[in-house]
Amino acid sequence: MVIQYKCPSCGADMEFDAETGKMKCKSCGHAEKAEDMVTTSGEDPDAFLNDYEEFEEETSYDTYGEDAVNQYLCNHCGAVIIAGKDTAATRCEFCGSPVVLGDRLQGELAPTNVIPFKITKEEAEEAFRKWCRHGLLLKSDFKQANRIKSLTGMYVPFWLFDVKSQGEVNAHCIRQRTFEQGDYIITETKHYDVFRKVDIDYQKIPADASEKMNDVMMDKLEPFQYEDMKKFQTPYLAGYLAEKYNYTDKELFPRVQQRVKRYTESYIRSTIIGYKSVQFMRKDLWEYQKNAEYTLLPVWMFCYDYKQAEHNFYMNGQTGKIVGKPPIDAKKVALCFLIASVISYGILALLILLWINLF
Repeated sequence: MVIQYKCPSCGADMEFDAETGKMKCKSCGHAEKAEDMVTTSGEDPDAFLNDYEEFEEETSYDTYGEDAVNQYLCNHCGAVIIAGKDTAATRCEFCGSPVVLGDRLQGELAPTNVIPFKITKEEAEEAFRKWCRHGLLLKSDFKQANRIKSLTGMYVPFWLFDVKSQGEVNAHCIRQRTFEQGDYIITETKHYDVFRKVDIDYQKIPADASEKMNDVMMDKLEPFQYEDMKKFQTPYLAGYLAEKYNYTDKELFPRVQQRVKRYTESYIRSTIIGYKSVQFMRKDLWEYQKNAEYTLLPVWMFCYDYKQAEHNFYMNGQTGKIVGKPPIDAKKVALCFLIASVISYGILALLILLWINLF
């Protein structure tokens, strides 16, 4: 099922506009709310989407073969659209019309939520150039940011997890104080058995479900602002790429579980203060998945061509946060280290001279 949106005023293609948050026609400028849009056939494009199943139920099934590639016909020009097995939204290679592949968004593949793009393509490109220029240790020719090979807006599939963390912890803690008593210097040591019991609810912890995306980079794009989250509707995808998930919530939960465990341990540690040393004797912590919602989150992907190598960078399409690993100038790093060393030695020499003069 190919879903495309036509302008009711002039018949041209409409796509989601991040600046206004509405569907917009680039030909005549007509705009409408995404919730009010209908397909070229006049039907509700989301009528076929089934409600999200409770998390205890199976949340995925094999829809396509391992290397399946499907063919679709563009409603605008009639050209054949070749879509990979994970593609859920794309553009016609011949006429450029935005296309949403509805059959890849139905049943258990139907997202529950979406956070629409708020950063436009022009804003993303300008923000990336500024980000490059402000990198003090980056190579000078890289900082010019004039070799952006491609800039792609994509809705990345995520699961948002609600998790309960429970458990008990025992720790051996020590407090010490030193004081003078007559001719003696006394050190007093007190030992404590500390107990903590926790029951914490975590909400909407994101984990990307795409095998193509770098998990570390996707984690660094956080936080997303959930107050902008909408109930999923296909018009939000028009004009952007989108893919269905490769991993179910059950498959991703172990990664989220370890993350929650770190959160809980950090919280417990923050409640045990005022001790010289803390030694944990027992940690019994359990994490339970309460719910998981399939959600599409906006990401701008930059491909930067530098010295015959491609460097990938990512931007949070809602907040504008940029992450990636730019090429560092080793000479600048060495110079900074040298300057820091000179300053450190200078301060040390000054302190020694002051000490000599005092005595």
